[in-house]
Amino acid sequence: METTMDARVKRGKTGGAGALATVAWRNVGRNRRRTALSVTAVGIAVFFNIFMTSWMDGMFKSIGEVVRVFDSGDVSAVSARYDQDREYYPVQYPLADTRDGAALLAAAAAIPGVEAALPRITAYATLFDSTVKHAVLWGLDIEAETASHPMNITKRGDGLLEGRFPEPGKNECAVGAAFAKKAGLRIGDRIPLKTVSAEFSDKFWSPEVTGIFSFDYRNADESYILADVNRLSRVLGMDGGIQQLALFLDRPSEASRVRSELRGVLAAVPGSPGDDVVREWADNYWVAMWSSMTFLFVAVFLVFQIVASFLIINTILMVIHERIKEIGMMGALGMTRAEIVGVFFLEAVFLSVLGSLAGAAVGALVSWLGSLYPFDVNAIMGGGMKDLPMAGTLYTDFSLRSVAEGFAFGVLVSSACTLFPSLKSAFIEPVEALRR
Repeated sequence: METTMDARVKRGKTGGAGALATVAWRNVGRNRRRTALSVTAVGIAVFFNIFMTSWMDGMFKSIGEVVRVFDSGDVSAVSARYDQDREYYPVQYPLADTRDGAALLAAAAAIPGVEAALPRITAYATLFDSTVKHAVLWGLDIEAETASHPMNITKRGDGLLEGRFPEPGKNECAVGAAFAKKAGLRIGDRIPLKTVSAEFSDKFWSPEVTGIFSFDYRNADESYILADVNRLSRVLGMDGGIQQLALFLDRPSEASRVRSELRGVLAAVPGSPGDDVVREWADNYWVAMWSSMTFLFVAVFLVFQIVASFLIINTILMVIHERIKEIGMMGALGMTRAEIVGVFFLEAVFLSVLGSLAGAAVGALVSWLGSLYPFDVNAIMGGGMKDLPMAGTLYTDFSLRSVAEGFAFGVLVSSACTLFPSLKSAFIEPVEALRR
Protein backbone atom coordinates (compact mmCIF):
# COMPACT_ATOMS: atom_id res chain seq x y z
CA MET A 1 0.00 0.00 0.00
CA GLU A 2 1.35 3.38 -0.96
CA THR A 3 2.32 5.62 1.97
CA THR A 4 1.48 9.32 2.23
CA MET A 5 5.14 10.23 1.73
CA ASP A 6 5.35 7.97 -1.35
CA ALA A 7 2.36 9.76 -2.79
CA ARG A 8 3.84 13.17 -2.04
CA VAL A 9 7.14 12.26 -3.62
CA LYS A 10 5.46 10.87 -6.73
CA ARG A 11 3.41 14.04 -7.04
CA GLY A 12 6.59 16.02 -6.57
CA LYS A 13 8.26 14.12 -9.38
CA THR A 14 5.35 14.30 -11.75
CA GLY A 15 3.75 17.59 -10.86
CA GLY A 16 6.75 19.93 -10.77
CA ALA A 17 6.71 23.15 -8.70
CA GLY A 18 2.94 22.97 -8.14
CA ALA A 19 3.23 19.57 -6.45
CA LEU A 20 6.15 20.76 -4.29
CA ALA A 21 4.04 23.73 -3.23
CA THR A 22 1.19 21.37 -2.32
CA VAL A 23 3.47 19.28 -0.11
CA ALA A 24 4.93 22.43 1.50
CA TRP A 25 1.45 23.86 2.18
CA ARG A 26 0.34 20.64 3.87
CA ASN A 27 3.48 20.68 5.99
CA VAL A 28 2.55 24.17 7.26
CA GLY A 29 -0.44 22.65 9.04
CA ARG A 30 1.50 19.82 10.69
CA ASN A 31 2.34 21.83 13.81
CA ARG A 32 -0.25 24.55 14.16
CA ARG A 33 1.22 26.05 17.31
CA ARG A 34 4.61 26.52 15.71
CA THR A 35 3.00 27.91 12.58
CA ALA A 36 0.94 30.37 14.64
CA LEU A 37 4.04 31.63 16.47
CA SER A 38 5.97 32.13 13.21
CA VAL A 39 3.04 33.89 11.52
CA THR A 40 2.54 36.12 14.58
CA ALA A 41 6.20 37.17 14.70
CA VAL A 42 6.31 38.16 11.05
CA GLY A 43 2.88 39.76 11.29
CA ILE A 44 3.95 41.99 14.18
CA ALA A 45 7.03 43.13 12.26
CA VAL A 46 5.02 43.93 9.13
CA PHE A 47 2.36 45.71 11.21
CA PHE A 48 4.93 48.00 12.80
CA ASN A 49 6.60 48.52 9.44
CA ILE A 50 3.35 49.76 7.88
CA PHE A 51 2.11 51.70 10.89
CA MET A 52 5.42 53.43 11.57
CA THR A 53 5.79 54.28 7.88
CA SER A 54 2.35 55.92 7.88
CA TRP A 55 3.22 57.64 11.18
CA MET A 56 6.54 58.99 9.84
CA ASP A 57 4.91 60.06 6.57
CA GLY A 58 2.23 61.85 8.60
CA MET A 59 4.90 63.63 10.66
CA PHE A 60 6.79 64.65 7.52
CA LYS A 61 3.59 65.95 5.95
CA SER A 62 2.74 67.88 9.12
CA ILE A 63 6.23 69.42 9.31
CA GLY A 64 6.08 70.39 5.64
CA GLU A 65 2.71 72.09 6.03
CA VAL A 66 3.74 73.96 9.18
CA VAL A 67 6.91 75.17 7.47
CA ARG A 68 4.93 76.36 4.46
CA VAL A 69 2.17 78.07 6.47
CA PHE A 70 4.18 79.62 9.29
CA ASP A 71 7.59 80.14 7.75
CA SER A 72 8.36 80.06 4.07
CA GLY A 73 5.42 79.34 1.79
CA ASP A 74 6.45 77.16 -1.16
CA VAL A 75 9.19 79.65 -2.03
CA SER A 76 10.51 82.42 0.24
CA ALA A 77 12.82 85.39 -0.16
CA VAL A 78 14.61 87.66 2.32
CA SER A 79 17.58 89.99 2.08
CA ALA A 80 21.04 88.60 2.72
CA ARG A 81 21.51 90.83 5.77
CA TYR A 82 18.20 89.69 7.22
CA ASP A 83 19.21 86.08 6.68
CA GLN A 84 22.44 86.60 8.62
CA ASP A 85 20.51 87.86 11.66
CA ARG A 86 17.32 85.84 11.13
CA GLU A 87 17.09 84.77 14.78
CA TYR A 88 16.57 88.42 15.79
CA TYR A 89 13.90 89.15 13.13
CA PRO A 90 15.47 92.46 12.01
CA VAL A 91 13.08 94.80 10.17
CA GLN A 92 15.65 97.27 8.85
CA TYR A 93 16.80 95.16 5.89
CA PRO A 94 14.10 95.20 3.17
CA LEU A 95 14.04 92.69 0.37
CA ALA A 96 15.95 93.86 -2.75
CA ASP A 97 16.80 96.98 -0.75
CA THR A 98 13.64 98.61 -2.05
CA ARG A 99 10.78 100.51 -0.43
CA ASP A 100 8.45 99.83 -3.36
CA GLY A 101 6.96 96.67 -1.93
CA ALA A 102 3.76 96.89 -3.98
CA ALA A 103 5.64 96.73 -7.31
CA LEU A 104 7.78 93.86 -6.06
CA LEU A 105 4.69 91.90 -4.98
CA ALA A 106 3.06 92.48 -8.37
CA ALA A 107 6.17 91.26 -10.21
CA ALA A 108 6.43 88.15 -8.03
CA ALA A 109 2.71 87.38 -8.44
CA ALA A 110 3.12 87.56 -12.22
CA ILE A 111 5.52 84.59 -12.26
CA PRO A 112 3.72 81.66 -13.94
CA GLY A 113 2.46 79.13 -11.41
CA VAL A 114 2.32 81.56 -8.47
CA GLU A 115 -1.05 81.42 -6.72
CA ALA A 116 -0.28 84.13 -4.16
CA ALA A 117 2.65 86.44 -3.37
CA LEU A 118 2.34 87.43 0.27
CA PRO A 119 4.34 89.92 2.37
CA ARG A 120 5.15 88.96 5.94
CA ILE A 121 6.70 90.66 8.95
CA THR A 122 8.04 89.00 12.08
CA ALA A 123 9.38 90.97 15.05
CA TYR A 124 9.90 90.55 18.76
CA ALA A 125 7.82 92.47 21.29
CA THR A 126 8.08 93.14 25.02
CA LEU A 127 4.73 93.30 26.85
CA PHE A 128 3.80 95.55 29.75
CA ASP A 129 1.32 94.84 32.57
CA SER A 130 1.10 91.19 31.56
CA THR A 131 2.11 87.83 32.98
CA VAL A 132 3.49 87.10 29.50
CA LYS A 133 6.58 89.24 29.05
CA HIS A 134 7.61 88.48 25.48
CA ALA A 135 5.77 87.70 22.25
CA VAL A 136 6.26 87.56 18.48
CA LEU A 137 4.53 90.13 16.29
CA TRP A 138 3.40 88.46 13.08
CA GLY A 139 2.21 90.76 10.31
CA LEU A 140 0.16 89.18 7.52
CA ASP A 141 -2.16 90.07 4.70
CA ILE A 142 -4.73 88.03 6.58
CA GLU A 143 -7.42 87.92 3.92
CA ALA A 144 -4.98 86.75 1.25
CA GLU A 145 -3.33 84.24 3.61
CA THR A 146 -6.59 82.56 4.63
CA ALA A 147 -7.74 82.50 0.99
CA SER A 148 -4.59 80.72 -0.25
CA HIS A 149 -4.14 78.11 2.50
CA PRO A 150 -5.66 76.94 5.81
CA MET A 151 -4.14 78.46 8.94
CA ASN A 152 -5.15 75.46 11.07
CA ILE A 153 -3.69 72.58 9.06
CA THR A 154 -5.35 69.94 11.22
CA LYS A 155 -8.94 71.16 10.84
CA ARG A 156 -8.24 72.75 7.44
CA GLY A 157 -9.76 76.09 8.42
CA ASP A 158 -8.79 79.62 9.42
CA GLY A 159 -8.41 78.60 13.07
CA LEU A 160 -10.47 81.49 14.45
CA LEU A 161 -12.17 80.58 17.75
CA GLU A 162 -13.67 83.90 18.85
CA GLY A 163 -14.20 87.34 17.36
CA ARG A 164 -12.54 88.23 14.05
CA PHE A 165 -9.14 88.77 12.54
CA PRO A 166 -7.70 92.34 12.49
CA GLU A 167 -8.99 94.52 9.68
CA PRO A 168 -6.53 96.12 7.22
CA GLY A 169 -4.89 99.28 8.51
CA LYS A 170 -6.53 99.20 11.94
CA ASN A 171 -4.92 99.19 15.37
CA GLU A 172 -6.06 95.62 16.06
CA CYS A 173 -4.63 92.16 16.66
CA ALA A 174 -5.53 88.53 17.30
CA VAL A 175 -3.83 86.20 19.77
CA GLY A 176 -3.57 82.45 20.27
CA ALA A 177 -5.85 80.68 22.71
CA ALA A 178 -2.94 79.54 24.89
CA PHE A 179 -1.48 83.07 24.85
CA ALA A 180 -4.83 84.60 25.82
CA LYS A 181 -5.25 82.13 28.69
CA LYS A 182 -1.79 82.80 30.13
CA ALA A 183 -2.11 86.57 29.77
CA GLY A 184 -5.76 86.70 30.90
CA LEU A 185 -6.84 88.43 27.67
CA ARG A 186 -10.35 88.68 26.25
CA ILE A 187 -11.91 90.24 23.18
CA GLY A 188 -11.74 94.04 23.51
CA ASP A 189 -8.66 94.15 25.73
CA ARG A 190 -5.54 96.04 24.70
CA ILE A 191 -1.98 94.75 24.75
CA PRO A 192 0.58 97.45 25.67
CA LEU A 193 3.90 96.46 24.11
CA LYS A 194 7.25 97.71 22.90
CA THR A 195 9.20 96.70 19.81
CA VAL A 196 12.20 97.96 17.82
CA SER A 197 11.60 99.82 14.56
CA ALA A 198 13.57 99.90 11.31
CA GLU A 199 15.28 103.06 12.63
CA PHE A 200 16.48 101.10 15.71
CA SER A 201 14.19 103.14 17.95
CA ASP A 202 11.71 101.85 20.51
CA LYS A 203 8.13 101.80 19.31
CA PHE A 204 5.24 101.60 21.75
CA TRP A 205 2.00 100.13 20.54
CA SER A 206 -1.28 99.08 22.13
CA PRO A 207 -3.43 97.09 19.68
CA GLU A 208 -6.94 95.94 20.60
CA VAL A 209 -7.63 92.19 20.71
CA THR A 210 -10.37 91.45 18.18
CA GLY A 211 -9.92 87.70 17.82
CA ILE A 212 -8.62 84.55 19.48
CA PHE A 213 -7.30 81.75 17.29
CA SER A 214 -6.03 78.19 17.53
CA PHE A 215 -3.74 77.16 14.67
CA ASP A 216 -2.85 73.85 16.38
CA TYR A 217 0.79 74.91 16.23
CA ARG A 218 2.16 75.38 19.71
CA ASN A 219 4.57 78.24 18.98
CA ALA A 220 1.89 80.31 17.28
CA ASP A 221 -0.84 79.56 19.82
CA GLU A 222 1.40 80.39 22.77
CA SER A 223 3.41 83.39 21.62
CA TYR A 224 2.12 85.02 18.40
CA ILE A 225 0.32 88.35 18.16
CA LEU A 226 -1.24 88.47 14.72
CA ALA A 227 -1.62 91.91 13.10
CA ASP A 228 -2.32 93.40 9.67
CA VAL A 229 0.94 93.56 7.72
CA ASN A 230 0.44 97.13 6.49
CA ARG A 231 -0.43 98.41 9.93
CA LEU A 232 2.58 96.69 11.48
CA SER A 233 4.80 98.01 8.68
CA ARG A 234 3.81 101.58 9.60
CA VAL A 235 4.33 100.96 13.30
CA LEU A 236 7.83 99.63 12.60
CA GLY A 237 8.69 102.44 10.19
CA MET A 238 9.46 100.11 7.30
CA ASP A 239 8.32 102.71 4.75
CA GLY A 240 6.79 100.20 2.31
CA GLY A 241 9.64 97.70 2.34
CA ILE A 242 9.12 93.94 2.55
CA GLN A 243 10.89 91.98 5.26
CA GLN A 244 9.83 88.54 4.01
CA LEU A 245 8.15 87.37 0.82
CA ALA A 246 6.29 84.05 0.70
CA LEU A 247 5.03 82.55 -2.55
CA PHE A 248 2.33 79.89 -2.65
CA LEU A 249 2.19 77.90 -5.87
CA ASP A 250 -0.48 76.10 -7.84
CA ARG A 251 1.93 73.16 -8.01
CA PRO A 252 4.50 72.95 -5.19
CA SER A 253 6.54 70.58 -7.37
CA GLU A 254 7.47 73.61 -9.53
CA ALA A 255 9.23 75.33 -6.62
CA SER A 256 12.69 75.05 -8.23
CA ARG A 257 11.59 76.81 -11.41
CA VAL A 258 9.75 79.54 -9.53
CA ARG A 259 12.75 80.08 -7.26
CA SER A 260 14.97 80.71 -10.28
CA GLU A 261 12.48 83.14 -11.81
CA LEU A 262 12.04 84.98 -8.49
CA ARG A 263 15.78 85.48 -8.29
CA GLY A 264 15.62 87.13 -11.68
CA VAL A 265 12.78 89.40 -10.56
CA LEU A 266 14.70 90.50 -7.46
CA ALA A 267 17.93 91.07 -9.37
CA ALA A 268 16.05 93.31 -11.85
CA VAL A 269 14.92 95.71 -9.10
CA PRO A 270 16.80 99.05 -9.51
CA GLY A 271 19.45 99.40 -6.83
CA SER A 272 19.14 95.79 -5.69
CA PRO A 273 22.41 94.34 -4.34
CA GLY A 274 21.52 91.05 -6.04
CA ASP A 275 22.34 88.95 -2.98
CA ASP A 276 18.84 88.22 -1.71
CA VAL A 277 18.33 84.73 -0.33
CA VAL A 278 15.64 82.68 -2.10
CA ARG A 279 14.75 79.24 -0.80
CA GLU A 280 12.24 76.44 -1.36
CA TRP A 281 10.25 75.06 1.55
CA ALA A 282 12.20 71.79 1.25
CA ASP A 283 15.39 73.71 2.14
CA ASN A 284 14.09 74.23 5.66
CA TYR A 285 16.37 72.60 8.24
CA TRP A 286 13.69 70.35 9.73
CA VAL A 287 12.36 69.25 6.34
CA ALA A 288 15.85 68.49 5.03
CA MET A 289 16.79 66.60 8.20
CA TRP A 290 13.61 64.51 8.10
CA SER A 291 14.17 63.67 4.43
CA SER A 292 17.75 62.57 5.15
CA MET A 293 16.52 60.18 7.85
CA THR A 294 14.54 58.07 5.37
CA PHE A 295 17.45 55.65 4.95
CA LEU A 296 17.71 55.28 8.73
CA PHE A 297 14.03 54.37 9.00
CA VAL A 298 14.42 51.71 6.29
CA ALA A 299 17.45 50.27 8.10
CA VAL A 300 15.53 50.08 11.39
CA PHE A 301 12.57 48.36 9.72
CA LEU A 302 14.96 45.92 8.01
CA VAL A 303 16.58 44.94 11.31
CA PHE A 304 13.18 44.55 12.95
CA GLN A 305 11.99 42.31 10.12
CA ILE A 306 15.14 40.16 10.24
CA VAL A 307 14.80 39.70 14.01
CA ALA A 308 11.17 38.64 13.56
CA SER A 309 12.26 36.24 10.82
CA PHE A 310 14.49 34.37 13.25
CA LEU A 311 11.42 32.56 14.55
CA ILE A 312 10.76 31.22 11.04
CA ILE A 313 14.45 30.34 10.70
CA ASN A 314 14.28 28.45 13.98
CA THR A 315 11.06 26.75 12.85
CA ILE A 316 12.61 25.52 9.60
CA LEU A 317 15.72 24.27 11.40
CA MET A 318 13.56 22.36 13.88
CA VAL A 319 11.43 20.97 11.07
CA ILE A 320 14.52 19.74 9.23
CA HIS A 321 15.84 18.16 12.43
CA GLU A 322 12.52 16.45 13.16
CA ARG A 323 12.10 15.19 9.63
CA ILE A 324 15.55 13.71 9.07
CA LYS A 325 14.16 10.29 8.20
CA GLU A 326 11.51 11.87 6.00
CA ILE A 327 14.20 13.76 4.09
CA GLY A 328 16.13 10.54 3.69
CA MET A 329 13.05 8.84 2.30
CA MET A 330 12.53 11.69 -0.15
CA GLY A 331 16.06 11.25 -1.44
CA ALA A 332 15.79 7.47 -1.53
CA LEU A 333 12.62 7.68 -3.60
CA GLY A 334 14.29 9.88 -6.19
CA MET A 335 13.69 13.50 -5.20
CA THR A 336 16.62 15.71 -6.11
CA ARG A 337 18.35 17.97 -3.63
CA ALA A 338 16.83 21.00 -5.32
CA GLU A 339 13.33 19.57 -4.89
CA ILE A 340 13.92 18.79 -1.21
CA VAL A 341 15.22 22.34 -0.63
CA GLY A 342 12.23 23.63 -2.58
CA VAL A 343 9.76 21.93 -0.24
CA PHE A 344 11.27 23.46 2.90
CA PHE A 345 11.84 26.84 1.29
CA LEU A 346 8.25 27.00 0.03
CA GLU A 347 7.05 26.08 3.52
CA ALA A 348 9.01 29.06 4.86
CA VAL A 349 7.61 31.28 2.11
CA PHE A 350 4.06 30.27 3.00
CA LEU A 351 4.73 31.16 6.64
CA SER A 352 6.17 34.51 5.52
CA VAL A 353 3.20 35.26 3.28
CA LEU A 354 0.66 34.36 5.96
CA GLY A 355 2.44 36.48 8.55
CA SER A 356 2.90 39.41 6.18
CA LEU A 357 -0.72 39.23 5.07
CA ALA A 358 -1.95 39.31 8.67
CA GLY A 359 0.40 42.15 9.58
CA ALA A 360 -0.53 44.13 6.46
CA ALA A 361 -4.25 43.77 7.20
CA VAL A 362 -3.92 44.99 10.79
CA GLY A 363 -1.40 47.69 9.83
CA ALA A 364 -3.69 48.97 7.09
CA LEU A 365 -6.66 49.09 9.46
CA VAL A 366 -4.80 50.97 12.21
CA SER A 367 -3.18 53.38 9.74
CA TRP A 368 -6.55 54.07 8.11
CA LEU A 369 -8.13 54.77 11.51
CA GLY A 370 -5.19 57.05 12.32
CA SER A 371 -5.87 59.00 9.13
CA LEU A 372 -9.42 59.68 10.35
CA TYR A 373 -8.81 60.26 14.05
CA PRO A 374 -5.68 62.24 14.97
CA PHE A 375 -3.21 61.62 17.78
CA ASP A 376 -2.51 64.31 20.38
CA VAL A 377 1.23 64.65 19.78
CA ASN A 378 1.87 66.96 22.74
CA ALA A 379 0.23 64.46 25.10
CA ILE A 380 2.18 61.52 23.64
CA MET A 381 5.49 63.40 23.69
CA GLY A 382 4.89 64.90 27.13
CA GLY A 383 4.59 68.43 25.74
CA GLY A 384 8.11 68.33 24.29
CA MET A 385 7.18 69.33 20.73
CA LYS A 386 7.55 73.11 21.06
CA ASP A 387 10.81 73.33 19.11
CA LEU A 388 9.65 71.01 16.33
CA PRO A 389 7.59 72.68 13.56
CA MET A 390 4.68 70.28 13.67
CA ALA A 391 0.97 70.47 14.41
CA GLY A 392 -0.17 69.47 17.88
CA THR A 393 -2.35 66.72 16.45
CA LEU A 394 -1.12 64.22 13.91
CA TYR A 395 -2.89 62.15 11.28
CA THR A 396 -1.18 59.08 9.89
CA ASP A 397 -0.68 59.20 6.13
CA PHE A 398 -2.54 56.08 4.98
CA SER A 399 -1.92 54.79 1.46
CA LEU A 400 -2.41 51.44 -0.26
CA ARG A 401 1.05 51.82 -1.71
CA SER A 402 2.69 51.81 1.75
CA VAL A 403 0.61 48.76 2.72
CA ALA A 404 1.68 46.90 -0.44
CA GLU A 405 5.32 47.89 0.11
CA GLY A 406 5.17 46.73 3.74
CA PHE A 407 3.68 43.38 2.69
CA ALA A 408 6.27 42.85 -0.06
CA PHE A 409 9.08 43.93 2.27
CA GLY A 410 7.97 41.40 4.89
CA VAL A 411 7.67 38.53 2.43
CA LEU A 412 11.00 39.19 0.70
CA VAL A 413 13.06 39.71 3.88
CA SER A 414 11.52 36.77 5.76
CA SER A 415 11.83 34.44 2.78
CA ALA A 416 15.42 35.49 2.12
CA CYS A 417 16.31 34.85 5.76
CA THR A 418 15.02 31.26 5.53
CA LEU A 419 16.86 30.37 2.34
CA PHE A 420 20.05 29.33 4.19
CA PRO A 421 18.38 26.97 6.70
CA SER A 422 16.37 25.46 3.83
CA LEU A 423 19.61 24.69 1.99
CA LYS A 424 20.71 22.65 4.98
CA SER A 425 18.27 19.92 3.98
CA ALA A 426 20.16 19.41 0.71
CA PHE A 427 23.28 18.20 2.50
CA ILE A 428 21.59 15.37 4.40
CA GLU A 429 22.59 12.02 2.94
CA PRO A 430 19.60 9.63 2.50
CA VAL A 431 21.43 6.60 3.90
CA GLU A 432 22.59 8.40 7.01
CA ALA A 433 19.16 9.92 7.51
CA LEU A 434 17.38 6.56 7.30
CA ARG A 435 19.69 5.08 9.94
CA ARG A 436 18.50 7.56 12.59
